[in-house]
Amino acid sequence: MSENQKKYNVAIAGATGAVGGAMLDVLKRRDFPINELRLLASERSVGKKLSFNGLEIKVQLLSKDAFEGIDIALFSAGASRSLDFAPAAAAAGAVVIDNSSAYRMDPEIPLVVPEVNPHAIAQHSTRGIIANPNCSTIQMLVALKPILDKVGIKRLVISTYQAVSGSGAKAIEELENQVKAYANGKEMKASVYPHQIAFNCLPQIDSFLDNGYTKEEMKMVNETRKIFEDDSIGITATTVRVPVYYGHSESVNIETKHKIAASEVKELLATAPGVKVVDDPANSKYPLATDCAGTFDTLVGRIREDESIENGINLWVVSDNILKGAALNAVQIAETFIADYK
Repeated sequence: MSENQKKYNVAIAGATGAVGGAMLDVLKRRDFPINELRLLASERSVGKKLSFNGLEIKVQLLSKDAFEGIDIALFSAGASRSLDFAPAAAAAGAVVIDNSSAYRMDPEIPLVVPEVNPHAIAQHSTRGIIANPNCSTIQMLVALKPILDKVGIKRLVISTYQAVSGSGAKAIEELENQVKAYANGKEMKASVYPHQIAFNCLPQIDSFLDNGYTKEEMKMVNETRKIFEDDSIGITATTVRVPVYYGHSESVNIETKHKIAASEVKELLATAPGVKVVDDPANSKYPLATDCAGTFDTLVGRIREDESIENGINLWVVSDNILKGAALNAVQIAETFIADYK
């Protein structure tokens, strides 16, 4: 950050949560131009101190009058709090970047992945709010955008393998407790999930809808179409929770409109923003959840042609769900906003 660069007053709503903490880390790692940093949370966290760039900053109460003088408000406090407080923040003059599901499918509010559809940020002026997509959607679209631009996409078949951190701190604790219980021959108790998650795979993320799909699966369908601005893409998804702490993994089968070879896809992705190709199967090198934790890149590998159809490509896509899936994407939206739309 240069000495003469304009600085901004930034608030984080939900600052004491996992994603709020990651937002603090990302702002620091990316040297975001901050004048004042205001940390907001629920009443039980008020007065707690969080470190940022050598300073100890006290957490204040998240309220409708807490955004006076704020330029950018990063929200990660859950959908109900976003619905309650984001309009007040926008009314106070802040641009809200919301990590919850509250506004994603609102036609008046842009849903943004900066590497994919940064132009949508211009729509923020309608309501003063920009939505951050679902974590599993974000990493997939970062990998798909170069393919979409080159040959078009007709259909997607998606299977995800999602880390427990996507359900919050209590889910991480539940997995830890179940592993310890198993090691000590004790009963493994489940409360966050409907079944034991340790040593298991649960083909349910969020609640089931009338069509037999879960909310998570339909988020991937609907958000992809909105961000790509194309309702004609056929999309089906199965989302699975797995006993991994951090890092979502996805198997993505793509039917393209025009033929593209796997070698061409590798070349495209090698220079794609936000993507790192890890694809050396002869030496057992491919994206792993253990490799992506703490990194900003979306890792792509197992790039190969689907031999069962004429225009088919398979990808294995892995990313840190707390970073690119949430905190990093939000901060990148803020960076694009101040660079091009402020």
